[in-house]
Amino acid sequence: MEKQPQDSKKGMAPREVPPAVRLLLSMALMNVLLYLCLGRVFTSPQHSIGNPRDCPYGHFKIGQMKNCSPWLSCEELRTEVRQLKRVGEGAVKRVFLSEWKEQKVALSRLTSLEMKDDFLHGLQMLKSLQSKRVVTLLGYCEDDNTILTEYHPLGSLSNLEETLNLSKYQHVNTWQHRLQLAMNYVSIINYLHQSPLGTLVMCDSNDLPKTLSQYLLTSNFSIVANDLDALPLVNHSSRTLVKCGHRELHGDFVAPEQLWPFGEDVPFRDDLMPSYDEKIDIWKIPDVSGFLLGHVEGSDMVRFHLFDIHKACKSQTPAERPTAQDILDTYQKVLNSLRDTVMSQTREML
Repeated sequence: MEKQPQDSKKGMAPREVPPAVRLLLSMALMNVLLYLCLGRVFTSPQHSIGNPRDCPYGHFKIGQMKNCSPWLSCEELRTEVRQLKRVGEGAVKRVFLSEWKEQKVALSRLTSLEMKDDFLHGLQMLKSLQSKRVVTLLGYCEDDNTILTEYHPLGSLSNLEETLNLSKYQHVNTWQHRLQLAMNYVSIINYLHQSPLGTLVMCDSNDLPKTLSQYLLTSNFSIVANDLDALPLVNHSSRTLVKCGHRELHGDFVAPEQLWPFGEDVPFRDDLMPSYDEKIDIWKIPDVSGFLLGHVEGSDMVRFHLFDIHKACKSQTPAERPTAQDILDTYQKVLNSLRDTVMSQTREML
């Protein structure tokens, strides 16, 4: 009896996938990967900046330090810190790029004894307000009138445009990152208004350049407050208000209540000048945020969505202006809304 041959696939050539199908499969895979990455592309990065709160009070940790170190003493500042070159100067302090244990740091020295009260006030604020919103204090010596803080090579916030114009930072020169910077700024104002010491007013801010010089741009493209020499305290319960300086102020950058109210015919007198509260900081937020948003693609869209809250900031009546927290909440809603819109439009294209 003859054996019937068995059906066998042995020797059969594998069935080829048509090129068109392979192309469609490749495109589908790419779309899936793009979809998964969208959240990262359109979400501003949450940078982790050195937070002194990670250490006990009176201690710090910067750079690659694994352990917290106590604030440096007078003796340690004199023997361990090497002064390199002057990088800045204001009415109260001269700032020198310096080195401590192979790390770049900023050493501030009092300019003149006449400014010592402001210098010591700034030191007290630095000690009391250590947080991720404020530059990290590394040590101080009242005998020598010196303060040591973390060094931020990008310098003051006034250098923002110059920095973002560099080719290596073009990837962060977007409306998303700029809006995040504006949120950083408002977060600092909100922190000062709700600080552990009470409601503090950023007085050293009578024009835009001066205001920007009070803040530092970190390497992670966040903002920290640096100059705290003029932070008077408001106490609404005791009706304690403030006046920023003892001279007449001009211009539309400062709040209306900071201007001399009695006309040009009456000479300015500090004792007749009415005092005011923290709402002067709110008045200035639209101008500072406008600078931070710049004129990149999409920034006009952000301005449009912030129009109402910024209009409220410019109310002639201080009590009608929103709080810094209100503004911060609005900024966050706008960021979320615009990000979701961009993500939705991009998904529809895939």
